[in-house]
Amino acid sequence: MKQFFIMLALVAGAITANAQETAQSQPSTGDLYSGLTRKIEYDRMIPPYGIEVSFNKTVHIIFPAAVRYVDLGSANIIAGKADGAENVIRVKAAVQGFERETNFSVITDEGSFYSFNVKYADEPEKLNIEMKDFIHDGEAVNRPNNSLDIYFNDLGNESPKVVNLIMKSIYQSDKKEIKHIGSKRFGIQLLLKGIYTYNDFLYFHIQTKNASQVPFDMDFIRIKIVDKKVAKRTAIQEQVIFPVRAYRYNIRIPGKKSGRTVFALPKFTVPDGKHLIVELYEKNGGRHQRFVVENEDITRAKVIDDLKVK
Repeated sequence: MKQFFIMLALVAGAITANAQETAQSQPSTGDLYSGLTRKIEYDRMIPPYGIEVSFNKTVHIIFPAAVRYVDLGSANIIAGKADGAENVIRVKAAVQGFERETNFSVITDEGSFYSFNVKYADEPEKLNIEMKDFIHDGEAVNRPNNSLDIYFNDLGNESPKVVNLIMKSIYQSDKKEIKHIGSKRFGIQLLLKGIYTYNDFLYFHIQTKNASQVPFDMDFIRIKIVDKKVAKRTAIQEQVIFPVRAYRYNIRIPGKKSGRTVFALPKFTVPDGKHLIVELYEKNGGRHQRFVVENEDITRAKVIDDLKVK
């Protein structure tokens, strides 16, 4: 009986080895699985780009927007954001001379998806790679609309690509739709150039001018809804509105220079008896700015109906 089980185990091992050899020599075509399936055609695939990595050198990949997600195909490679940069990924081999090809994927803040196949090389040919035109490289096999299928919780049903295009369009047009809202103190001027609306979001176009010789370092900007009149000894009730995206956010305005930023905010209106306050705080300084936006200014927001992006 013992010999029978030994023989059975040997036969099972031989069958398994033979199946593995057959699977390697005849890879799946992707059109036959257990159950009812449909073959994925090549026009549904996002073509990956090939890169080489080394154990002794680091490959840097620069993306057009902040990186939100990275997934590695195996432990043979390591990757992470470059210190102080949200849109730069550094990649290198974790195992010297690994033989099997692996891959990794990246999703950026604007909703673009990037795919890479990775192999080992002692001397990688390309160490610094810019992916700015990856989505719109014009190749027939690369479908630009793939990036529109990625959504984030903070944007709800709105495409990150559309939000980014709207902010870019507002920034490039640089129109002064509003002329009566702003503040000016200590040589710093904060202006609200326009309020725009599209679907479920408002877009604030804000400009900061520095007429002094001393650089203005921004600490943070706060947007909140507060009561117009607050009785003495009464707690101030305020509702903070957090921007979900910012285009060209300037953290420093040099002397005699100016900067502009477009903020995307969830759509809102201001109740009676309240108004919206925008505050800009200087880091390690006291040249803070503050202006008030009334509800009628928000309800007169310009509707985005034609995007013009160069």
